[in-house]
Amino acid sequence: MTLASPDPSHLTQRQLESALWSAANALRGPVDAGDFKSFVFPVMFFKWISDSWDFQHRQAVSDFGDALTPEIEADYHPFLIPDECHWNDVYDVTVNTGSKLGKTLLRIQEANPGKLDGVFGDVNWSNTDRLPESALTKLLDAFDKLTLDPNNASGDMLGAGYEYLLREFAEASGKKAGEFFTPRHVVHLLVKLLQPQSGDSVCDPACGSAGMLVETVNAVDASGGDSRTLTLYGQEFNLTTAAMARMNLYLHGQESFQIMRGDTFREPKLLDEAGQLRKFDVVIANPPFSLRNWGADMWARDPYKRAIGGEVPPPANGDWAWIQHMVSTIKDDTGRAGIIMPHGALFRGGKEAAIREHFVRTGLLEAVIGLPTNLFYSTSIQVCILIFRKNKLAERVNKVMFIDAKSLSVPGTNQNTMSVANIEAIDSAYKTGRDIDGDGGLSVRMVDLSEIETNSFDLNIGRYLKGMAAAEANVDEALALMREAQGRLSTAQTTLDEKLKAAGFHE
Repeated sequence: MTLASPDPSHLTQRQLESALWSAANALRGPVDAGDFKSFVFPVMFFKWISDSWDFQHRQAVSDFGDALTPEIEADYHPFLIPDECHWNDVYDVTVNTGSKLGKTLLRIQEANPGKLDGVFGDVNWSNTDRLPESALTKLLDAFDKLTLDPNNASGDMLGAGYEYLLREFAEASGKKAGEFFTPRHVVHLLVKLLQPQSGDSVCDPACGSAGMLVETVNAVDASGGDSRTLTLYGQEFNLTTAAMARMNLYLHGQESFQIMRGDTFREPKLLDEAGQLRKFDVVIANPPFSLRNWGADMWARDPYKRAIGGEVPPPANGDWAWIQHMVSTIKDDTGRAGIIMPHGALFRGGKEAAIREHFVRTGLLEAVIGLPTNLFYSTSIQVCILIFRKNKLAERVNKVMFIDAKSLSVPGTNQNTMSVANIEAIDSAYKTGRDIDGDGGLSVRMVDLSEIETNSFDLNIGRYLKGMAAAEANVDEALALMREAQGRLSTAQTTLDEKLKAAGFHE
């Protein structure tokens, strides 16, 4: 089977992204910007499957002519499209289009068990109150103008286009974006620090839209490795976001992966043949910060024994539970884990302090890297990256590396970013243990276990590096958390007022 190469005279990346954003804007007005992703991505994916099927069919006819049989052609199609379930079958419908679309997507899922289960999300396409027929028609019209087959848009182009929409949707939805989108410069840094290799198994237990997994593929290819030898795994609680993750990986040309939907704490689904937690070479995540009601009531008797250190994190804050889970799933020989955390995880007391002590004493914690503020859509507080490793280099045993990179950012209108040079500087400092550039933009220090013990295992970066006062960091986080809480309270009050008004209650 031979497939033609993309025609360079067709869509450019900029043209594709412009067309995709125009399609999304077809929903503007009747649909809240924060909900664009629920409608746009399934339609985009449906168009891609249909256009690719047509391309593959033409190629099969070209290769075999009259000798083509259904059995031969089946090898050309990664996805089966049932009769009357092609894009044109939906686009040609002028009445009850949403109903036809919903039934079509369901039939395609059912025709591809194990591949497309749940990939289109759970939108009720027949609900014209949420998605008016006129808005759906405009959305379909916009995508009908595009041809999303390999001859017009390569896998790399489509993957980049998908990432573009994710970024635009994140900016449009503000704090709602935290559940599905981590800024790509942060993802790039975290993956670079963990240095995935050909043949690695990689897992993100809070995978969102699978940005970490996609970047792992890119990193291995960029280093001259073979990403086809990677095995990719993820778990995501939100159904819509889990569907986005699977679409993202398919559009980036990945076919061998496992994305499970469910609660990572209460029902971990990435298990081995013996029903135990599967172990990975690389575990990477940007989980929900300070998650409440995460499942502390069952952690002490967790059948998978994830309560490392024998302590249960507080019910109102699951930060260290994420860490316990992730470190429980890394291999004993090659395993390393990188996780993004709020600074509070470094110094909060109580049971968290006891858990921190265990991770430091046992040598599992390798590095604490403080990042600049205002990098994320979901929070303005300062965050850090924690690196855990089962086998440290000899010179790092009984030590923890601290890096203060709070100054390495490029100011932006809404969020700050990190440049390629910023990322290279942080990665170099982590891998060498020193600031090679020496420009004063970051501070690096290897700290002995005895010094950390003297500080009661408080890992606040300001205790070990000059330039960041510990008290200042604590106050900054407290103020940011207070502002976010006030914002949530205001939003809740507005929602309550609207519901009371709709129910006939007046002041």
